[in-house]
Amino acid sequence: MSEETLIYLFTGFMDSGKTTMINETLFINGFANECGNFLIICCEDGEEEYDIDKIKSYGADLVTIEEEEDFTTERLQELKDEYDPEAVFIEYNGTWEVAPLFEMEYPDGWQIVQILSPVDATTFEMYMQNMRTLMQEQLFKSDVIVFNRCEDDVPKAKFRANIKNFNRPAQIVYERADGSIDDRPEELPFDINADTIEITDADYALWFMDVMDNFKKYNGKKVHFLAYVYNPKDGKLKKNTFVPGRFAMTCCIEDIQFLGIMAKYDDASSIEHKSWIDITAEIKIEFRKEYKGRGPILYPLEIKPGTPPATKEDELVYFN
Repeated sequence: MSEETLIYLFTGFMDSGKTTMINETLFINGFANECGNFLIICCEDGEEEYDIDKIKSYGADLVTIEEEEDFTTERLQELKDEYDPEAVFIEYNGTWEVAPLFEMEYPDGWQIVQILSPVDATTFEMYMQNMRTLMQEQLFKSDVIVFNRCEDDVPKAKFRANIKNFNRPAQIVYERADGSIDDRPEELPFDINADTIEITDADYALWFMDVMDNFKKYNGKKVHFLAYVYNPKDGKLKKNTFVPGRFAMTCCIEDIQFLGIMAKYDDASSIEHKSWIDITAEIKIEFRKEYKGRGPILYPLEIKPGTPPATKEDELVYFN
């Protein structure tokens, strides 16, 4: 009898490819030979089906939970008592709330060790525009997110910025329609090799996520953008520092966050709090406790008064 049962949780919208991912993990990648007695818990019916005979040939089992209210600690305990699995693969329903999974109690010894989520690259942008909250619900805890059905022109940088906005630690993989991995470098909408990188309002959120995630490649680079200033006079910032950035709408008008990068500037006290500036700065990579390690710091080369966007709506930047 195993003392620990490892749970592999698969989340994502209907028809995103969860069944295919589980089948590939177990039978193509050979995990079924290594994980011992396993149990698949299926919570939705998709186009892809499981091969029951193949599952049985490994001494494993498949059970179905059709209603959200039936996915309970008591039901999982019944499955533990009946099957005593060493590993559990849960294909979660793409319309059910994911958050309760991290609040419920599991049978003794059962533990979620990895969360994997396939995403259909052909519908991702549409879902993010029209059902952003529901999409984020499925992916906000995912350890690995696989964009499948990718074409050669898939906007990787935009997809990554959208994901990293609400799930910074996630590993992101791009998979072509034939199942091969697309590991080509991401194409950015601005020229990182320019003498001065010009960041437009439309590209600011994407650039911010890229510089935070891949800061090493920006070391010594110059950047130019329109910024809103965070520089309160209440001692919250260290002397000779301020934070230029932009407000981004992440989900809805009620969910807005400030995306700013620390700037070191001898005359920081002269930069008015909540003002708009036109800033050109050099990026240097330094240790900061806020980063819990190394990260980007702006060293302004030129600061001029900035022209505020025409409307309050134009002040916001977006991830789409």
